[in-house]
Amino acid sequence: MAKGGFPGMGGMNMNNLMKQAQKMQQDMEKMQAELEEKEFSATAGGGVVKVTVNGKKQILDVEIDPEAVDPDDVEMLQDLIITACNQALQTADQETSNQMKKLTGGLNLPGMF
Repeated sequence: MAKGGFPGMGGMNMNNLMKQAQKMQQDMEKMQAELEEKEFSATAGGGVVKVTVNGKKQILDVEIDPEAVDPDDVEMLQDLIITACNQALQTADQETSNQMKKLTGGLNLPGMF
């Protein structure tokens, strides 16, 4: 084994590997903080219900057009709210996943987010 390296590592030494890992960790922390502040919105029912969430998966706002409020069909309104919430959360998840892929170069690092 070469001094400061590992077989099959192309001469990469442990210090370089640690520096790369630390930089990746710093980049991931920065990206996570940015994503947590970002807002994601989705609509349902042709736009009569709009939900906005953040990257922390917290619901920030729910907008309901008065035309969507039918006292005889509360279940439909409930379904529209659920649909919009799920779509907004899905968008937040997808953006997080896309940003992770950019940062890690497509490496599969389970449990990171």
